[in-house]
Amino acid sequence: MSPVHPESPAPDLTVDGTGLLCVTLLLRLRREIADAAPGTVVHLIATDPAAPLDLPAWCHMTGHHYLGPVPGDARPVYALRLSAGARPTRADAPWHPTP
Repeated sequence: MSPVHPESPAPDLTVDGTGLLCVTLLLRLRREIADAAPGTVVHLIATDPAAPLDLPAWCHMTGHHYLGPVPGDARPVYALRLSAGARPTRADAPWHPTP
């Protein structure tokens, strides 16, 4: 998926998900952004090969704005901007909305 913005803005928050697979990666991301304000730019370091597919899908589901891969870093880094109207997900299952 191509980035929404050609260059990613500087991060307000960086989440290191190195070595984590999809569900654990999203659980860490969810926990780290829980108290962050809408508009916060998050850079997520994600080595899971599924991250380029999972992260945009999760952002679409929750309402956060996926900004795409961050160029110029030796590690795989992806950017998103937190949305004020984001839909919450279950604490134990980031792919499921909160009832």
